Amino acid sequence: MAGIDWLVLAAAAAAIAAVNWWFFMAGRSVPAAAALATAAGAAGVEIIVAGGNSPAAVQIPVGTPVRLVFHRRDTSSCSEEVVIPAFNVRRFLPSGERTVVDITATEPGRYPFTCGMSMLRGTIIAHG
Repeated sequence: MAGIDWLVLAAAAAAIAAVNWWFFMAGRSVPAAAALATAAGAAGVEIIVAGGNSPAAVQIPVGTPVRLVFHRRDTSSCSEEVVIPAFNVRRFLPSGERTVVDITATEPGRYPFTCGMSMLRGTIIAHG
């Protein structure tokens, strides 16, 4: 192999690694307090539901009411429900609409949320 062949192989391997990191390992988290303000004064964050949850991780403060606003943008049957077991939440998400879920974490931890089929996943990270 010529030197240019090795260079092309190295560039391809680097591109594959970068794509995999971006889609599978890059942390996508938004501090709730900085995301949006609500009329009730609670911190809030909008989560776009479109083939997944964006952001997939949401940071919230312990002991502070937080308003999660799920904005469902697709029509897939998998995305028609959000389930947050730690907060006893199971909500229908109408397509094209925003659905509000108010929660308050009482202790630090990681609280998963999923679609009704447990395929679309996300995490609420409560910190003190």
